[in-house]
Amino acid sequence: MSAQTYLAYDYPLLSVFWSMLWFFLWIMWFVLLFRVVVDIFRDDDMSGWGKAGWLAFTILLPFLGVFVYVIARGKNMGRREMSQARAQQEAFDARIREAAGTTNRSSSIDELAKLSDIRARGDITDDEFRRAKELVLAGHGPAEQAGSTTGTTGR
Repeated sequence: MSAQTYLAYDYPLLSVFWSMLWFFLWIMWFVLLFRVVVDIFRDDDMSGWGKAGWLAFTILLPFLGVFVYVIARGKNMGRREMSQARAQQEAFDARIREAAGTTNRSSSIDELAKLSDIRARGDITDDEFRRAKELVLAGHGPAEQAGSTTGTTGR
């Protein structure tokens, strides 16, 4: 065994842990650096010169620049990120509602209320109300179409 040396015997367990720690700290540093750069560009309250100054500071002196930025402006980094995520979620939800065709969900409730008032006044029968309500709930047409169809048959 004197001719062969095994790497595990030459590299103790504590050194493996230290190497892993430094590796993950290095990765975390780059994640923090990129988050700071993205936050600099995301901030709408900061002027163009302010953005250029912070960007130059974080590029020329990265450790000091990032730490000073986190200390000076880190409080609002989370707020800006949350508002960006909220805006993206609202845009996504609006796109989904548009694709699903349910952009006016509250209007169907209003249409049902109008139909109920029309029935309470006695302008349509219960059977006509039931058919119009099925049309509104199925999303095949607004209550005005159902009301005009049933209004001509209820004379």
